[in-house]
Order: sequence, then structure tokens, then C-alpha cells
Amino acid sequence: MKDPRCQKLARQLIRYSLQLQPGDKLLISSTDGECELTRELIAAAYEAGALPFLKTKETQLTRELIKGATREQLELMARMDNAMLAEMDAYLGVVKLDNVHQLSRLPREQRQLWNRHYHQAVRIPPLNKKWCLLRFPNHAMAQAAALSTEELEDLFFEVSTFDYANMSRAMKPLVERIRRARRVRITGPGTDLSFELNGMPVIASDGRHNVPDGEVFTAPVRESVEGTVAFNTPSFYRGFFFDRIRLTFHQGQVVAAEANDTQRLEQILDTDAGSRFVGEFAFGLHPLITEPLQDVLFDEKIAGSFHLALGNAYPVADNGNRSLVHWDLVAIQTPEQGGGEIWFDDELIRRDGQFVPADLQALNPGELLEESRELCETS
Repeated sequence: MKDPRCQKLARQLIRYSLQLQPGDKLLISSTDGECELTRELIAAAYEAGALPFLKTKETQLTRELIKGATREQLELMARMDNAMLAEMDAYLGVVKLDNVHQLSRLPREQRQLWNRHYHQAVRIPPLNKKWCLLRFPNHAMAQAAALSTEELEDLFFEVSTFDYANMSRAMKPLVERIRRARRVRITGPGTDLSFELNGMPVIASDGRHNVPDGEVFTAPVRESVEGTVAFNTPSFYRGFFFDRIRLTFHQGQVVAAEANDTQRLEQILDTDAGSRFVGEFAFGLHPLITEPLQDVLFDEKIAGSFHLALGNAYPVADNGNRSLVHWDLVAIQTPEQGGGEIWFDDELIRRDGQFVPADLQALNPGELLEESRELCETS
């Protein structure tokens, strides 16, 4: 049986996120046999008068490619995929990973070869096009989140079809405040961190490029990060679940680090010259995402959280840091997680996960949910 929620989500992705127009060429990239949503995306694209194209991937087969790949082979693969992207007006990636460990324990040299000459070389997402990325739930994701598959699916569709247009309106005052801020200070259990912004670009992630969405991000001045930060959300990266990560910065660079596997953490920090610097700072804002699901596309949106990304900065909010690493690390500041404060210059912006200034309170979970319900009832 068809799930009507897939049709609703597909139409939202085509109409709101990508805003496809008649004649637009859309490349849909579907991973690990996801068919149900992809079928509805093709139908919704045709319904909008667009021209859908399809590329399918299997992660276990990608693993076999990486094992023996050469630089020349990967460079040719990248040129071929970039040539296809160049013909498109829009890109939509649907990721359904049957096994998140599928690319684990590959030889380090082959992984770096893949990252440098294919993964980093293929412009995904293609920032000069319309684009959106989505992580589709499955049994493996439900198991990692300690939920039944039905519970995860219900949560996924609820958060993915949220009223992002209303969220976007509520984000605007926060975007303006970040633009005006010169210095940020974050405090909490094990955390006393500060950095400068000084006019860095600010981006509202409001359901147009990632689903689920719900964050406002920027980047700190690269060498300005000082102090210590403790992350209370587990993070899956390079085939391993890291926990209890604690980093100390001096002049922007990680100078001390610890975790449940500090040696493995240090190896990531030593990836290249930029992997010890921060490339992103963001507020998590989605009112329906309230606890970790062990998936970064969800966890970085947790209401009352912030995250920092070690490594590469995004071109749209660029502090100049370059790295093969872009690793989002999340700290939740709700009272249940120990609380915390975020200050802009001398003004308290958020305490224990709740925004304090009157112009930002529409972003607090209760207010955002209530406003969305009222708009839904009157529409």
C-alpha cells in the first residue's frame, strides 16, 4: 500500500524546498533501494511540469569500489558526475543507509583517496543549483535511535512536513541579531567558550536545503575561538560512535581533546591543517526534535541545542577554513541536559534552551508549535 505521507512530503519537497518550475531538470539521487518516496518525487516533479532524472546508488557496492580505486579512476568518476550535474537545474538526494557502518574499517589511504579525489571533487550539494538532501528512515536508523520502526517513521514524517514557512519567518530576528553580534560566549556544564563573528554571513536553514531542517548557522572568525566546550550528544563519524567529546581551543585551534576513544578522536583532528579549527556555529531550533536519534541530520536540529563543526566551512558562511573534515558536534542546553547560556556581546540570548529577548521568543518550541497549529487551523 502507498503511504499518503510520502506523497505529501514529495509535494512539499518539489514545491516548497526546490520550487521547481515547468521545464526544470531535476536529478534525484536515491541510495540503498529507497523506492517509495523516490516514486512519489518522480510523480510530483512531473506534476510540476519538471523533468526528473534518476541516479541510484548502493553503499555496499561503493565500498567495493573504494577498496581498489585509483586516483585516475576517481577523477574520471568525478568528471562524469559533475558533467551530469552541470546539465541539471536542481538536485535532490534521498539517503537510506541500510548499514551506517558500511564504509567503516576501510584502509585509511583508500578513504582519503576517495574523499580527496571524488567526494570533495563532486559538487554535492551543487551550491549554484536548487538542491535538497533528505535522510529516509529505515530499520537500522530506528535501532540506532532506540525506537521502533513505526515510531521513527511517525516522527520522521511529522518533523519533515513541519510548517517550515512559519519557522522561516520566526528565524529572521535571530539572523539579524547574529549579523550584528561581535562576540559570542557559551557557558554550561564543562563549557566556557567564546569567539568572534564580526559580520560573518548568517544562513537560515528553513526546509529548503535539508529535510528535516531547523537551524540558523554562521562561522566564527577562524583564530578567535578560545576556551573549552563539552558535547553531550553522541556522534557517529567515520564508522564509530563518539561520546563525551570535550575540546579545548587556543587561538582557534584544538589544543586538547578527550572522548570515549581519545586516540581515534586525535586521528580525526590530525586529518589535515584545517581539521582542528571550527568551520560552523549553529543554533538547533526544530520544536519536534527533542532528543538525539544518533543521526546528525536530526540531532543538529534539536530544539535548545547548538553545534560546532570541526573542519571545512561552508562557502555560504565562509571563515576561510579548509579541510576534508566537516564534523557537526552537538550540545543540548535544556534543563534535563544540565542547561547553559549563550550570550551575544553583553546580552543574554538563550538560557537553558529558551530564547530570552522578546523578539526571539517565537522560536521557543512551545510558541513555534502553537503558531504552526493556529496557521494550520485557519488555512
